[in-house]
Amino acid sequence: MLSLAVLAALAPVSASADRAIFAGGCFWCMEQAFQPLAGVNDVVSGFTGGTLENPVYDGNHEGHYEAIEVTYDPKVISYQQLLDIYWVNVDPFDDRGQFCDKGPSYLSAIFVLDDSQRRLAEASRQQVVAEFAENRVVTPVLEATRFYPVVEGHQDYYIKNPIRYRYYKSACGRVSRLEAIWGDRAAH
Repeated sequence: MLSLAVLAALAPVSASADRAIFAGGCFWCMEQAFQPLAGVNDVVSGFTGGTLENPVYDGNHEGHYEAIEVTYDPKVISYQQLLDIYWVNVDPFDDRGQFCDKGPSYLSAIFVLDDSQRRLAEASRQQVVAEFAENRVVTPVLEATRFYPVVEGHQDYYIKNPIRYRYYKSACGRVSRLEAIWGDRAAH
């Protein structure tokens, strides 16, 4: 018979894991922004927001956003903290995509899973609108739809292909644009 201490050690990291879904252009960059955070258990790249079933990266993903699904422990990191990280990783004014990636699948959006997330996401969006009153914030808060993980080798791309990833992120202008918008708060 196993002791309670041994059973507790064998339990999942967090029995109270929550999820958040964010679209911010390239899902490689969004993965890299969230995965190292304390309290984040997993970040999965995929597609969401569309009606097409089983979208694929190198094929049809029409109507879907490139997005990430973040699984996190709310006792360690809050949804509000995730929203704060999200905003400094996107250009909330670009209605054509994000950075060098243009088109509908690269648009930014916050996908909410319940009323609590909606309230927090809408309030955080209003803070960005107030801070940048001279610009039009185009990042919407949308109802979450089914999330489809990408299976074609895109998970953890920034870890598996660090040189290619760093080149892409730099050449795409992501870092310079984020610094231009967010200043010292910009994510790197």
